[in-house]
Amino acid sequence: MHNLDIRRVREILDGAKGKTVAVVGDVMLDRYFWGKVNRVSPEAPVPVIDYQNETFHLGGAANVANNLLTLGVSPILCGVLGEDKYAKKFKEICAEQNISSSGLFEDTGRLTTVKTRIIGNNQQIARLDRETRDVITSDVEEHILNTLEQTENLAGIIIEDYNKGTITEFLITETISFANKNNIPVFVDPKFDHFFSYKNIRVLKPNLKEASKALNKELRTRDEIENAGKLLLKKLNADNILMTLSAQGMMLFESNGDISSVPTKARMVSDVSGAGDTAIATLATALIGGANAKEAATIANLAAGVVCEHPGIVSIEPLDLFDSVVRNSMH
Repeated sequence: MHNLDIRRVREILDGAKGKTVAVVGDVMLDRYFWGKVNRVSPEAPVPVIDYQNETFHLGGAANVANNLLTLGVSPILCGVLGEDKYAKKFKEICAEQNISSSGLFEDTGRLTTVKTRIIGNNQQIARLDRETRDVITSDVEEHILNTLEQTENLAGIIIEDYNKGTITEFLITETISFANKNNIPVFVDPKFDHFFSYKNIRVLKPNLKEASKALNKELRTRDEIENAGKLLLKKLNADNILMTLSAQGMMLFESNGDISSVPTKARMVSDVSGAGDTAIATLATALIGGANAKEAATIANLAAGVVCEHPGIVSIEPLDLFDSVVRNSMH
């Protein structure tokens, strides 16, 4: 789609280095139990996992913040936690990784979202979710909006919705209105709810299923996808729509009428979890670093391909991204 060399990618990342980006959305704690499987349980047809260790990682919108951090951007995380031991663990990890948690609100009426995955022989065997999906209170909305308003030199805002209750209609409209007044680009990873509330933003990054559900039509052929992208650009008055098409890569729709296909780049897909988080973080980083939309989409696609090659949730490392740029320029 867009030929990039390593020098240009470095220049773009350098352009974004040290800038502050707020991530507003559903934050989660990812908990992993790792082990080996050698036998099946005599009690039921399930694998018996010999436990080796347990790890905790930042998930959901916090994984987007993590990716920004590894790309050299300074993230501010805005969302809601419960008032429990998992919130404490979550904030500890933020502090260790140097992610600002000033935008996090601890709500006594909620649980901190925790996704527990059981991994045997590097394969996910089961997942246990502990969460509250209720819509956030006005106190939380106010806290998040105040955090955005009080942050100096905000270079971008990413809205990351996982349908866990953080992203409300009011929060969307107020955030976008604040951003547009202050000339701050907004990048959105939407879910089905509030899809058409994301008007006047820099980029909306839906997947095929979300776009199809929002428009209430099947999107199978290239023509159907192209028409959907054009319709979404118009309905949302967005600068760009970047539609992710899983194995088919991505399609970029720009407000100037350009439509570009971004073929997928993963070599060995090990685990797709977290690929969307990496894509939106890399896309935002590239655009605030001076990339044009085609360059940003290409870099985001390469980054998503890299993290799919690893089991579990990992962040994109610049060196791996450069390596991928070099590999792809050879083809």
